[in-house]
Amino acid sequence: MQDFLPVTKKEMKQRGWEQVDFAYITGDAYVDHPSFGTAIISRLLESRGYKVGIIPQPDWKKKESIQVFGEPRLGFLVSAGNMDSMVNHYTVSKKHRQKDSYSPGGQMGLRPDRAVIVYSNLIRQTYKKTPIILGGIEASLRRLAHYDYWENKVKHSVLIDSGADMISYGMGEHSIIEIADALASGLPVEELTYIAGTVFKCKDLSRVYEPIILPSYEEVREDKKTYADSFAVQYQNTDPFSARPMAESYGTKGYIVQNPPAFPLTQEEMDDVYAMPYTEKVHPMYEKQGGIPALEEIKFSLTSNRGCFGGCNFCALTFHQGRILQTRSHESLIEEATRMTKDPEFKGYIHDVGGPTADFRQPSCQKQLTKGVCKNKQCLFPTPCKNLTVDHSDYVSLLRKLRKIPGVKKVFIRSGVRFDYVVADRDKTFLRELVEHHVSGQLRVAPEHVSDQVLKYMGKPAHSVYQQFLKEYDGANKKTGKQQYAVPYFMSSHPGCTMKEAVKLAEYVRDLGFTPEQVQDFYPTPSTLSTCMYYTGIHPLTGEKVYVPKNPHEKAIQRALMQYKNPANRELVLEGLKMTGRMDLVGYGPKCLIRPLRENHGGKQHTQGSSRNAKNSRNSQNNKNNKNSSASAKKSTIRNIHKKNSGGGRK
Repeated sequence: MQDFLPVTKKEMKQRGWEQVDFAYITGDAYVDHPSFGTAIISRLLESRGYKVGIIPQPDWKKKESIQVFGEPRLGFLVSAGNMDSMVNHYTVSKKHRQKDSYSPGGQMGLRPDRAVIVYSNLIRQTYKKTPIILGGIEASLRRLAHYDYWENKVKHSVLIDSGADMISYGMGEHSIIEIADALASGLPVEELTYIAGTVFKCKDLSRVYEPIILPSYEEVREDKKTYADSFAVQYQNTDPFSARPMAESYGTKGYIVQNPPAFPLTQEEMDDVYAMPYTEKVHPMYEKQGGIPALEEIKFSLTSNRGCFGGCNFCALTFHQGRILQTRSHESLIEEATRMTKDPEFKGYIHDVGGPTADFRQPSCQKQLTKGVCKNKQCLFPTPCKNLTVDHSDYVSLLRKLRKIPGVKKVFIRSGVRFDYVVADRDKTFLRELVEHHVSGQLRVAPEHVSDQVLKYMGKPAHSVYQQFLKEYDGANKKTGKQQYAVPYFMSSHPGCTMKEAVKLAEYVRDLGFTPEQVQDFYPTPSTLSTCMYYTGIHPLTGEKVYVPKNPHEKAIQRALMQYKNPANRELVLEGLKMTGRMDLVGYGPKCLIRPLRENHGGKQHTQGSSRNAKNSRNSQNNKNNKNSSASAKKSTIRNIHKKNSGGGRK
């Protein structure tokens, strides 16, 4: 048990400790693997000489559950875990999920809703003055006033409701060491107002240098336009080089102040993080309960990068990891991969080499290393910036080295490639080697939609770019003699998606010849630009009004249109076609989505509407088919595979 950090007072005593410096409370089960934030932060503190005890998934109904080690010398660290607890518990339709992959045996119910608030309040019932530092994605994305989808209202900064003292937001390695060192030096937690990558509470702004004064909580709660304006300021202050402190007033409760983000890790620092003495295992106490499913999914995968300059509006990475790419060295990744091959369970397959976007291996331009990312400009949207460095050579070199490791049979790429970045690369070496060595029959890509109007609000490239990628991907497969196919992810009900756009997507799915088994409805999670649009109906960066499908019935129709072949969806699909005046898609032609409903009259069956109308509809549709025959031929390859393999959208 010396390999794991202590989880009981007995184990603490066995180490010769009388007291821990930090008690780390997490909503996840204890997995000592660098894919889990708890493992990284606790091992990092350990490497600096701090004593850390882990309290995984405490019973939030009992104060004793957070008193395992007694009062820690320096403070409590609190995280909901690798996932937001609300996303972990509820589907987009607010129904309870059946499985928690971060709990033993996938068991649900081992963490509370809004875990960081509940855990912090539990601590405060016993330890009135002990510092509490929040971390992890749940706290990070709720660090200022935010729209809460589950309660459908604007909520306080999580610091207000939790009673905690600080948030270490983002990935947290730099800020947590500064916090620990400051507390160890004797500084009271209320004086830690200067640390990058943190959020703190204060009564006045006398200790804050030139802050941006955001609208108050009351103002953003009462007015959606003000909320959108405030979000725009926050969005433009997510870069460590150019961001300024931001202060949000809570009236008599004082201010919540966000310091600029911490600087990204250097490659050497990234290597150090992944070289710490992780056991890379689930704690033995979970063995009888079936282990932790989340570890099985990533056990033989490699994290090669952090951050993303892709800039998808529905993604929270801009607020959490930032837009500046951070990478591990080839040596660090090869060492980890070589260690994998010694695992008795390793079958020769590395499941993934990537991160938020697999094929990003350097900052989008050299300017970012000294001046940061552009405040009012994206690297890839709406088209690639003229200063964008498009280069897959380092990634290609890394993959070649990994393939040569003794014991490695195949290296897959499953965390997703950015197809517009691939198209922008004039050197097609990566695409050729991707097809030849790193795809197992199907490559999952994320065009998200086919309507340029919707794609604009998503921050994704025009549909023509995806079509160009398919053309190049198909060509690369033919050159290598392989039959491999692209399986697209699509999203329904995103802001800007009218029923007309939903029907357009359904027609595209029809032409592909397959029905997605899983469809992702847009999920409004805190601190994404798309969630701001969902709540306010305003694009915060342009002020443009945006149509938002919010009605649950309308969302159900949009979802059903993508799965129009499912008989259970027929009435919803028919309703959507009636709403858009697209009854030409009801009939017997190959372009029709659903068949007319048969009615029984006097023992004879008739279809809805006259037979003449049905015949005219078929003739009209057949004429259209003849005109489009050449376009359909181009898609025949993709159609054929999906007739054999019905693929899915996101989980």
